[in-house]
Amino acid sequence: MRRSFFCIDSHTCGNPVRVVAGGGPLLPHLPISERREIFVRDFDWIRRALMFEPRGHDVMSGAILYPAFREDCDFASLFIEVSGCLPMCGAGTIGLATVVIEEGLVTPKRPGILSIETPAGRVDVTYEMDGDLVKSVRLFNVASYLHSADVEVEVPGIGRLVIDVAYGGNFYAVVEPQRNWPGLDGMTASELVGFSQKLRTALAEVCDPVHPEDERIRGVHHAIWCDRASNGNADGRGAVFYGDKAIDRSPGGTGTSARMAQLHGKGRLKIGDAFRNESLIGTIFEGRVESGVNMGPHEGIMPSIGAWARITGHNTIFVDDRDPFAHGFQIR
Repeated sequence: MRRSFFCIDSHTCGNPVRVVAGGGPLLPHLPISERREIFVRDFDWIRRALMFEPRGHDVMSGAILYPAFREDCDFASLFIEVSGCLPMCGAGTIGLATVVIEEGLVTPKRPGILSIETPAGRVDVTYEMDGDLVKSVRLFNVASYLHSADVEVEVPGIGRLVIDVAYGGNFYAVVEPQRNWPGLDGMTASELVGFSQKLRTALAEVCDPVHPEDERIRGVHHAIWCDRASNGNADGRGAVFYGDKAIDRSPGGTGTSARMAQLHGKGRLKIGDAFRNESLIGTIFEGRVESGVNMGPHEGIMPSIGAWARITGHNTIFVDDRDPFAHGFQIR
């Protein structure tokens, strides 16, 4: 059997976003968080086929479109990437919003605003047009918060690190420069991947955060390595690790949200403040702390992220059962 998937490929400030506009599996009309569980159980082969080699690569991310279950949303989305089916993806949402507007896939109920049902909750996106093209996007992300501060962890090959655990749609280990890790200067992406793998394994032994409103969202699977900005237009710089071997080419949407939540939780960023976060390739996400919010016992924030995305092409992908790599592969 050969399955086909119609995809619109794009990138958000450098990070790839593959939007699956046709060929996604039919799922029951349920909240997207429940559809996510069904997808993971029964259709994860689709994620692997579209994200892994030979059709994808180690930093591939994407989204699959679905009708919204919530009446206050324009559509729903599942976020797929090399690491799994995520509750939320900021860069993915920015690319997704650009694609659905420019390609005419969705007509918003409110001009200039998209409301998207994600497994992490509803997110709103505003966008500015330049003729028929989307000039820029601002994502109003889910509530974000500092979960644990000053967590000590022993990382093989690095030594003792003191990190913070913050949530911005996914849980992150937030690492700032310190004695055993001087910062991003001179670091290669491959070194960051190796450090991140060791950090994630070590951290799992001492910290297992659970979202206060959805126990299905738990565990630290991402890391953001922070440093001072190298660009005079930015306030900070970060390298986001996800999957097994991926370093985000963009500053990371959920990563920037988690970083702002961490800074706010430690008294270094106030309500209304901006935080311009720089990626390893020099692109910038314009973060802003919109308001405060309570997340269970935690004082959190409602963050927003301003950025841009560009469509790179249309892509009809075949997954042929005769192909020994029909469901993708990774080299470890």
